[in-house]
Amino acid sequence: MAAELFDQGRSGAEIARMLGGSEESVRRWRRVWEESGADGLRRRPATGRPPKLDDAQVERVRAVLEQGAQAHGFEADLWTLERVGLVVERVTGVALSKASVWRLLTGRLGWSLQRPERRVVERDESEIARWIAHEWPRIKKGP
Repeated sequence: MAAELFDQGRSGAEIARMLGGSEESVRRWRRVWEESGADGLRRRPATGRPPKLDDAQVERVRAVLEQGAQAHGFEADLWTLERVGLVVERVTGVALSKASVWRLLTGRLGWSLQRPERRVVERDESEIARWIAHEWPRIKKGP
């Protein structure tokens, strides 16, 4: 879009208003456009370090994690970042930091943080319902 506007001879301020950018950005775009043409302004893939795990490894990790923590020798069936990191290293041979494990779980696997409900094992739902129906109204009324 910027290249078309440059071809039309529009001013930097006008282009900035039309595209919702700053005049400084438009000046930078114009320099690139003058040096490399419209191809120089095209979006490029994000640069940076490639992921440590390829897609096949991520799918293997997903399958292993879906088996549950107890299936991998942990006492409770609860995944923590440390436990997931250990399992990832066993399955793929790649050691990840806690931050990388978090990005793997939330980004590539699409999982979210889940906290277990804190309830006692001996909880009696029928007794709770009886108390709410009979005792609570009596207490609420007062003497």
